[in-house]
Amino acid sequence: MCCLFASLLLLGPRAVIFLWWLFEPVRWNATFDSFVLPFLGFLFLPWTTLMYVAVFPGGLDTLDWVGIGLALVIDLASWSSGGITGRRRYSSTSGSY
Repeated sequence: MCCLFASLLLLGPRAVIFLWWLFEPVRWNATFDSFVLPFLGFLFLPWTTLMYVAVFPGGLDTLDWVGIGLALVIDLASWSSGGITGRRRYSSTSGSY
């Protein structure tokens, strides 16, 4: 778990998903039935996917759903902040022609 946390800080959630899947495929197979859902999570909601895999094998409790909700908020915030930054960048460069 310590190496997982260190790679999360250095490389980001998608790298952790890949490394965790590489080193613990049994946990991923126990969590997901197919390849489609974790792949979509890898692309669009990496923090939520990480939290779901972390809490699922023991069963989902109320506190687990709170953690998954928090991870979802982080994912949505990263998507919206990227849009805001892009809009600001575009508006600052469009008037310089």
